[in-house]
Amino acid sequence: MLCEADTIGVFQVESRAQMATLPRLMPRTFYDIVVEVAIIRPGPIVGQMVHPYLNRRAGREPVQYAHPSLEPILARTLGVPLFQEQLLRIAMVAAGFTGGQAEELRRAFGFKRSERRMQQIEVQLREGMARNGIAGAAADGIVTSITSFALYGFPESHAASFALIAYASAYLKVHYPAAFYTALLNNQPMGFYHPSTLVKDAQRRGVRFQPIDVQASDWDCTVEEDGSIRLGLRYVNGLRQEAGRRIATYQAHPPHQPGRCPKCGCDDPSMLERVDNRRSFCNNCSHDWTATPGSQRPTRFSSLDDLVARADLRRDELVTLADIGALNAFGYDRRSALWQAERVVRPSGELFEDSVQLPPLQPCPLRPMTESERLVADYAGTGLTVGRHPMALRRDDLAVRGVLRACDLKAVHQGRRVRVAGMVITRQRPGTAKGFVFLTLEDETGIANIIVRPDLFAQDRLVIVEEPFLLVDGVLQNQDGVTSVRAARVQGLGGGADLDFDAHDFY
Repeated sequence: MLCEADTIGVFQVESRAQMATLPRLMPRTFYDIVVEVAIIRPGPIVGQMVHPYLNRRAGREPVQYAHPSLEPILARTLGVPLFQEQLLRIAMVAAGFTGGQAEELRRAFGFKRSERRMQQIEVQLREGMARNGIAGAAADGIVTSITSFALYGFPESHAASFALIAYASAYLKVHYPAAFYTALLNNQPMGFYHPSTLVKDAQRRGVRFQPIDVQASDWDCTVEEDGSIRLGLRYVNGLRQEAGRRIATYQAHPPHQPGRCPKCGCDDPSMLERVDNRRSFCNNCSHDWTATPGSQRPTRFSSLDDLVARADLRRDELVTLADIGALNAFGYDRRSALWQAERVVRPSGELFEDSVQLPPLQPCPLRPMTESERLVADYAGTGLTVGRHPMALRRDDLAVRGVLRACDLKAVHQGRRVRVAGMVITRQRPGTAKGFVFLTLEDETGIANIIVRPDLFAQDRLVIVEEPFLLVDGVLQNQDGVTSVRAARVQGLGGGADLDFDAHDFY
């Protein structure tokens, strides 16, 4: 999974840059993950260590050392310094740094304004290397390696600690995906991706989701007995935590009650007995029966009125629950639930509780929501959907326009012009990228990486930053199994203005 960069949600190796490196590094051992964690940092990137390491690992470039004395220090990383400890040892071996000077260098690595300190230390480095006969290009390379770490690089011990968590996360994603995604969803905000992307990634791996349901959902997401994930009430926008927890913990109608005898119709609880989890006995007609699977699902609330009274819901909370389908267990579709919600939240008081009968439920005159309307309601009410991806609803039209799916890009040859489209899930403009902007587009089959030149970004900045869906024309780049599209034209796809979704932007 790591070699294929299938790492959405995996600690430390889920970013675009990490995904672009994993198929080239092809990790086979734990130490390879240590290197992967450490190599995508400003220090190694600015120090121009990434490509030499990957080329040497792939056999495209010979392993070589700036000076023979550095081989014992750098042999494990193919002659490329990747860790702070290596750079400290290089300074001591190549430049003759004392323990005190090495400690000053270590502090400069972590100091807030360490670049200024590095300029002072560079003089000491060059003087020390000159005394040891190291000058010219070799000295320049060593200085660049060391001073670039002022921009942030990892100690090897730190990288190893992170790599252990990365490996454990990857293991759980492969072998226990339902538990893995449930844990991620219950600990948001965190990581690189929006919960909506985590849900879609899980669904592509075969994980099934159950929608939010006031009769079944806990506050947190949970793994159901059948292995599916039940979304938690925590994802209902605007729902107070105390109200959500009241819903999740209330049990007015325990599941062990038999209900009604199917033979004589007796529903007197004193006459009905539960024999075991499935079998019941009626003392009225001496009939025993076995319940069908699912017929004894626990119910918390007998009606919509009961829910509002017990959970003390506000009107806006009830409307959101109705809009996202969380009240469908009462026998409504979403629009019917919205219609009934307005009746239920009418003003009332103690005077009316026992003496006045509730008016009969009136049929809803509104037509049920369409799939696209349910999709808009899902994103507005929860920020995600367990239904089809928004791009799936437009696929037929996109196919006519020559738009490829994300999963199709791997089969396209390098340099071919392509057209892709998707929901923008991340935008990045790293300080080390010289003004380039990186977009991640998601469709129903996966993600596509887009590279935007500085001039194109300046030209179409508003579209790139504001539009939730983009249509991109460009040239495919395919290197060592890593695909991306170098954008030549970017435009809004349109039709997504009603969808309430915010990408994760890293500027």
